[in-house]
Parts: sequence; C-alpha cells; structure tokens
Amino acid sequence: MARFPCLTPAFLFLLFWSLPALATTPTFKAKVIAAYPHDPQSSTQGLVFMDGMLLESTGGYGHSTIREVRLETGEVLRTTKLNPDHFGEGLAVLHGKAYVLTWLSGEGYIFDLSDFKESWPDFIQTGTFSTPPMDGATEGWGLAFDGKHLLLSNGSSKLRWLAPATMEVVRTVTVVNGEKEIPYLNELEWVNGFILANIWKRERIAVIAPDTGLVRAWIDLSPLITRRNRRAGVPNGIAYDAVGKRLFVTGKRWDTLYEIKVPEMLQAGK
Repeated sequence: MARFPCLTPAFLFLLFWSLPALATTPTFKAKVIAAYPHDPQSSTQGLVFMDGMLLESTGGYGHSTIREVRLETGEVLRTTKLNPDHFGEGLAVLHGKAYVLTWLSGEGYIFDLSDFKESWPDFIQTGTFSTPPMDGATEGWGLAFDGKHLLLSNGSSKLRWLAPATMEVVRTVTVVNGEKEIPYLNELEWVNGFILANIWKRERIAVIAPDTGLVRAWIDLSPLITRRNRRAGVPNGIAYDAVGKRLFVTGKRWDTLYEIKVPEMLQAGK
C-alpha cells in the first residue's frame, strides 16, 4: 500500500486555507467598546474621523449636508447644505480637501479643509467633480481614499479606483465571496490595506482585499441592531481612527454611534 507521509494534519490544514474559494469566510461579531450620541435626524452617507472630530455627509433631497461632529457628544459643530436638487452620498478626505458624492446627478462637491478652523462656521466649497459613468449610469454611493486613489462604489458589486486629479478610472475590481458576487456595496473605508464596505440592507460589513476583490472576512453588526435602530434605517457609516486604532460605525438616522473592537487582521494589515 502506497504511503503519503506529506499528508499530515498540519499539511492538510495549510492546503485548505490556501484555497480561499473553498474556505469558509470568517465572521467577527461586533463587540461594542463605547457608544456615543448621534443625531437621529442624520441620514448618514459618509463618515470620516479627522483630527479628533467626525466629518459626516448626509442624504435626502433638500436635507443633504456636510457637517463636523464632536465625537464624544454628537454635537453638530458646523454644517453646510448641499444643493437641494442633490442627494448627498459618500465622503472622502485627501490632501486637505473633502470630496462629497451625490447619488444620481453625476456631480460631486469639493470643500477646502486647509483653513478648517478659520473658515468657521461654513465649509468653503472650492470646486466640483464629475462621477465617471458605468454601464450608462452615474450613480455614486460610497467613497474612500487609499493614500493614492479615490475608491468609488455605485451600488453594484464593482469598486473603481479613480485618479483624484482627473477622476479617470484607473482600475476596477469585482467584489466576490468565494465565487459569488456581492452587490449593493455602499459606504467605504480604507483600513490598513483592506477596504471595509457596508452592504445596503445587510447587517454586516465586508472586509475586502483590494488586489483581488475577495471578501476576506465579515463584521457582523447584529449586536448593534436595536429595535429603534432597525426602525430608523440601515447600517451605514464607517470611520477609522488610524492613530488610536478605533473603528466607528453607525446607521442612517441612528441615535447612537458605536466604537467596536477592531479585528486583529485589520490591526496588522495585509
């Protein structure tokens, strides 16, 4: 009888985990570290942690804003309304500027943050940008910054990398769990080499490898879904404090913003 000394349990374990399409995608249940007040009138679309404060973009025709929020109290320190014909969406900050998407108009806003304290009480708009169309549509849902490019979601299973200077598409990746495409990618955040994405109408966050689009893990938000939160709106809004290694999440019209435990894979990066 032939023997295969290499087929040890350790070898089989390594072989199994080297085949991501066959392995079960791990799930980390959200563990609340802290809870903070959040404006229950805020239909959160984008969320960024910056200099100890939160920047937040909100949605709704006639109600869309960009705002600065005090983390500890939820106090809105300043707010600037978008055009009432525009439905605000995702938000990203790069090179001293805040980029705010709109849903269907194909247009976005650029606000200057370099004189953030001096421009009180308004955000100073310095420009606009156009959302590149995909399959004939120009929807904008989520926005993030990976240190070089803007990442854009449009509610499909695809993510696009944009050159900030021109907004030209430099790369596109389809997000998959095994071989199954994951649609409805919504709000985005870049965390230590991974993309975190809310999935519209799902109580979980996808942790995505940017090179392959493979979902490497799920963050289960069900511990945050109170009866009040479920009635108010879907989970939406992810912000990361890179210095303090803190991860914040909330939802549309939730009255609470949560700091949750960061999975070890995100702390270490890829």
